[in-house]
Amino acid sequence: MNGSTGRGERGTPPAVRRARVAMAAVFAVHGAVTGSFATRVPWFQDHLGIGAGRLGLALALPAIGASLAMPLAGRISHRYGSRTALRALLALWCASLVPVALAPGMIAFCLALAVYGATSGLADVAMNALGVRTEERLGRSIMSGLHGMWSAGALAGSAAGTVAAHAGTDARVHLGVAAGVLVLLGAVVCHWVLDLRAEPEEHPPPRFALPPRSALAIGAVGFCAVFAEGASLDWSAVYLRDVVGSGAGVAAGCTTAFACTMAAARLAGDAAVRRFGPVRAVRAGGVLATAGGLLVVAGGSAVPVIAGFGLMGLGIAVVVPLAFAAAGRSGPEPSRAIAGVATITYTSGLVAPAVIGQIANAGSLTVSFAVVTAGAAGLVAGAGVLRAPVRAASADRAATAVERR
Repeated sequence: MNGSTGRGERGTPPAVRRARVAMAAVFAVHGAVTGSFATRVPWFQDHLGIGAGRLGLALALPAIGASLAMPLAGRISHRYGSRTALRALLALWCASLVPVALAPGMIAFCLALAVYGATSGLADVAMNALGVRTEERLGRSIMSGLHGMWSAGALAGSAAGTVAAHAGTDARVHLGVAAGVLVLLGAVVCHWVLDLRAEPEEHPPPRFALPPRSALAIGAVGFCAVFAEGASLDWSAVYLRDVVGSGAGVAAGCTTAFACTMAAARLAGDAAVRRFGPVRAVRAGGVLATAGGLLVVAGGSAVPVIAGFGLMGLGIAVVVPLAFAAAGRSGPEPSRAIAGVATITYTSGLVAPAVIGQIANAGSLTVSFAVVTAGAAGLVAGAGVLRAPVRAASADRAATAVERR
């Protein structure tokens, strides 16, 4: 996908243009579930009476559940069609907030979190695979914008959760209402997504399979970006406080600014991808992220360090959306490839905070972010794996399911 990727929206069937808007809404709904849950984690800790260590172990279960379940998404979409599968999986993901909120004890809470993660991963793979197909039919890059809408949805969900927490609303009430509203919204917007059906002669994908080889290199690029994202989100405030000596307000504001920067960059990122192509966009992003990391490591005051985190957010913003898009185009089984890349990136997000903490214990947070900076530099070297393969239109249609309108 170098520069413009096709005929553009002019002359595109109305159903495809509607599907693009619907997919943006799907991503926002998915993100809103995450944002809603994240704001009530302190309530869960108090309600269940658990310490930070046990809470940390419990919060690892969503990523584990997602990694185990994601390979199933392709088979579900193959059997039921893309629209029906996405509507059901998105509804299950939204509804999974309820058993988490109602868990009476630690064991039930852990089981509910595993289900929460599994439904998240299934919906994640289904919506990214359909997003790639929508992008192909539209003829222009949209994946960065879709992931930007996920970030916007997460911010909206967290804002609503913050209001509920400040008002003293019981999380069981808040998350129950949020689940109902989001299930309804998801069902409505899924009505307009593309309905792709498998050809009769197509063999269903395996229930469980290792990621295809094509997904490993793409996943490695995504791993570097998500590692930097997870490290920055979880440790930027601590870095400002402990290394730079900033106050709590400035430190917390840095984390919020980083999240907002990433969301804005993803929403605007498709324009850069259309102009320069995915490879040059990611290489330029890698340069920005590396420069940002150097500012974080070398900056001795709040201003350059905050600017460094901002540059890292700008630099890594489009990488994961483009990794999913590249995975979806990398072979005859897009859902399997996307599941492989998603598993690798989920793993990166899971291990990043712990690895940063362990390096900091052995050395310092400055050393930790030197490692993050080295990973950002890897984006420059590895961007070539995101290059779009050249495929004839007839071959693309043969490999893609038939659209029902």
